[in-house]
Amino acid sequence: MLFDGSEILPSAIWRDPASGELLTGRDALHRAQAAPESLEPNPKRCIDDTAVLLGAVEVPVADLLAAILRRVATEAGWTDGDEAVLTCPAEWGPPRRAILAAAARQAGLGTVAMAAEPIAAAAGLLRRAPSEAPVVVYDFGAGTFDASVVQHTAAGLQVLAGRGLTDVGGLDIDAAVAASIEQVYTGRDRPLWQRLTHPETSVDRRARRQWMQEVRAGKEALSRTASTTMFVPLFDDETVLGREEFEGIARPFIAATVEVTRNAIVDAGFAVRDLAAVLLVGGSSRIPLVATMIHRALDVAPTVVERPELAVAAGSLQVPADA
Repeated sequence: MLFDGSEILPSAIWRDPASGELLTGRDALHRAQAAPESLEPNPKRCIDDTAVLLGAVEVPVADLLAAILRRVATEAGWTDGDEAVLTCPAEWGPPRRAILAAAARQAGLGTVAMAAEPIAAAAGLLRRAPSEAPVVVYDFGAGTFDASVVQHTAAGLQVLAGRGLTDVGGLDIDAAVAASIEQVYTGRDRPLWQRLTHPETSVDRRARRQWMQEVRAGKEALSRTASTTMFVPLFDDETVLGREEFEGIARPFIAATVEVTRNAIVDAGFAVRDLAAVLLVGGSSRIPLVATMIHRALDVAPTVVERPELAVAAGSLQVPADA
């Protein structure tokens, strides 16, 4: 299944100020160039909020999630009688899961099964390489990080322990990269830099969004090349970022994830030598320094899947309902 030619649907939501229609994915990102104040790029981070302000209107979080699920159902050719499995973080309790379930009903999916993300990720791995030993799922996404220890028990796959960071994700690394060049550009024109970092008009918010897209693209390019250039809007300039410089910026964030992973293993009552694998999932796990630092810290070569962004979705098809 493809969304605008890609296997991944960006979770961004944009509300049309005129009609109230909620657009999703790349359509949302495109329309946000004209009205960025009506965009919510990461609805999952808003799960504990009652509503999100899009332009001048507050939109319930369940409505945002329903719009995404409705788009998926449409692309999949959903019909009554089909079954759906939704995944969520293992630590999401009944209130958060209830919001997700309500969004699914609103999207026309009816009653859905739910699976914890680490169980889904581990199920995909263990289907290919069965093991009774525990597996660590290192899930480094755009907005958050989670480390979970998963093992086969008499009751099936279970999360034995888990820890997370709500303030460490790919977006936080992006913000740190953007801030790293502040001294150079504030020295050239501080008010102009302030417009880029603290926009107050639609024009400046559009420039801010373009700048952060440049940062993200640059970060992703450094997974393949030694250096990259990023265009700086408003200044009409390009800046160069090298992999060594980027790794210096990213290292503290990754170090925090490694420490959380160590603690999760201890919480589960295991030593590193007891593990069957450390599975890297989530788009931010593509950063080469992630595998390097885990290997050095744990003395275990992590398992890197071909498409880490899709590992949870693919594995969800292998788990029983409400795992």
